[in-house]
Amino acid sequence: MNEVELLARLIPTLATNDSVVAGAGDDCAVLDLGLPNEFILFKTDAIVEGVHFTQEADAEKIGHKALARCLSDVAAMAGTPTHALITLALPQEFDVSFVEGIYRGLNALAARHEVAVVGGETTANLNCVLISVAVLGTVAKGKCLLRSGAQAGDAVFVTGTLGGSLQEKHLEFEPRLIEARWLAEHCGVHAMMDLSDGLATDLRHLLKASQVGAELLASAIPISRAARLAWKLNGQQLSRSAGRTPKPPLLAALTDGEDFELLFTVESREAVPLLDAWKKRFPELGLNCIGKITSTPGLFIKDKDGLRPLTEQGYVHFS
Repeated sequence: MNEVELLARLIPTLATNDSVVAGAGDDCAVLDLGLPNEFILFKTDAIVEGVHFTQEADAEKIGHKALARCLSDVAAMAGTPTHALITLALPQEFDVSFVEGIYRGLNALAARHEVAVVGGETTANLNCVLISVAVLGTVAKGKCLLRSGAQAGDAVFVTGTLGGSLQEKHLEFEPRLIEARWLAEHCGVHAMMDLSDGLATDLRHLLKASQVGAELLASAIPISRAARLAWKLNGQQLSRSAGRTPKPPLLAALTDGEDFELLFTVESREAVPLLDAWKKRFPELGLNCIGKITSTPGLFIKDKDGLRPLTEQGYVHFS
């Protein structure tokens, strides 16, 4: 049983109450706790040694990643993070300076986004380091973006470039908080999420939530320099250092995961004005229209051989 199948069995059994606007199944839980103009966002995520980072990784980058994953989910809802709790699980024998490095990286990112780290828990773990982060945030009522709003005819956009994240980006990415709030304020976004498990998997989650389909244009998908270089070297030192066999660049962009870019949809007539406005506001960060939402279910990709079903998948735990 993989992660998707397990969650499909567990989520319907979860207890709930009247405060839940959106529960399990989106990037954050959305809660109405009686504030006049805002919803509360609630998110938790964990990184595990050997799965999300190696022993050789820089401690400050590990701490950065631990918090940044949650902040990226808050960004996906167009929210503002406010507070964090950290659960740190360590082997019996651990290096204090390594732990201090984790917290330096975590605190530096928190300070940049005015997030207060207000406590947490420490515990022993037999074999490896585990860092679990829970984050609270806020989002204005009427501006919260869910996965479920995509409409047939929408243009599909992604920020940045995709693929090859294991070369370095997965430890260094910046959550797109500012960009997401700007999109919610100015651009009539219908649906949004962040890309953590790969475009091929994450877009399917958005399509399922919105009960629509999509067609991607292969030539429009922005492939990272790291993904192209890893394929060019084809097994030489750079590729071996990531611990995986390199993939063809397009396949890497579709399936590698841990890009933590924004994936969103807008009405097609807004696509050109959005691109023009984006270039003025965020000239250093690319934005690409990669396809369209369709009323016909399923995910398809158009390449040099024509339109075909996209069968490739991104990362899925336990598969």
